[in-house]
Amino acid sequence: MSKSIEALKSLATQTRRDILRMVSAVNSGHPGGSLGCTEFFTALYGNVMNYKLPFTMEGKNEDLFFLSNGHISPVFYSTLARNGFFPISELATFRKLNSRLQGHPTTHEGLPGVRVASGSLGQGLSVAIGAALGKKLDGDQNLVYILQGDGELQEGQNWEAYMYAAAKKVDNIICTIDYNGRQIDGDTDDVLSLGDLYAKLEAFGWIVLEEKNGNDLEAVISILERAKAETGNGKPVVIMLHTEMGCGVDYMVGSHAWHGKAPNAEQLEKGLAQLQLDELSDY
Repeated sequence: MSKSIEALKSLATQTRRDILRMVSAVNSGHPGGSLGCTEFFTALYGNVMNYKLPFTMEGKNEDLFFLSNGHISPVFYSTLARNGFFPISELATFRKLNSRLQGHPTTHEGLPGVRVASGSLGQGLSVAIGAALGKKLDGDQNLVYILQGDGELQEGQNWEAYMYAAAKKVDNIICTIDYNGRQIDGDTDDVLSLGDLYAKLEAFGWIVLEEKNGNDLEAVISILERAKAETGNGKPVVIMLHTEMGCGVDYMVGSHAWHGKAPNAEQLEKGLAQLQLDELSDY
């Protein structure tokens, strides 16, 4: 599954183009967080995670990924398509009637790569822990990855899950928190501050890693590899990944306004002009 850094950087740019075009085409979707998590998805699927194609729901003897903050489905769908899970051309059906690419990932239409419906925030970690325990029962040595948003940590179910994973020594899970400091209504510090998140996670019994440059592809690969090295030591692992909402598009960077707002035609062209590649492969 491993690709060169240059190939991955090009893929990240292409993914950002996909995100903008998908949400603009239907005037609906969540570009901000999707753009901010592009390096994470590019690194995970292009370099770090051990997965198999064709996709099977059971996922035996391979790593699993669960997206908890399901509203950033555009980056998830682009990543899956660009890594061979389903045809790239299907990205053109995003959020349309009868599409498998719903606004939040669903399972009933059998989209390859999606193992759980998500978007009702706060539930993903519980699901991922269950999958990780299942692998332990099966003697499967592979890992479970999950991505959460920082805003969804305001949901109480997360903290039950954090407590449970540490108490039961679920040490085959790597949780990444998209720590961009923003949510739909504003900055997380203004809506409901998370306080000293590092100290909280550590107090809950997790191995805590932090990466300040979550939009640097090589840094993201490095922190994920460090996290892998920490698994199997009796504690679950969590990464605080600092990202910029809207990264890659100057008028979207650093603003919660683009959490769930699609660019119009003029804004789309402006954004695409900032995301140029020698060889475009737009769907």
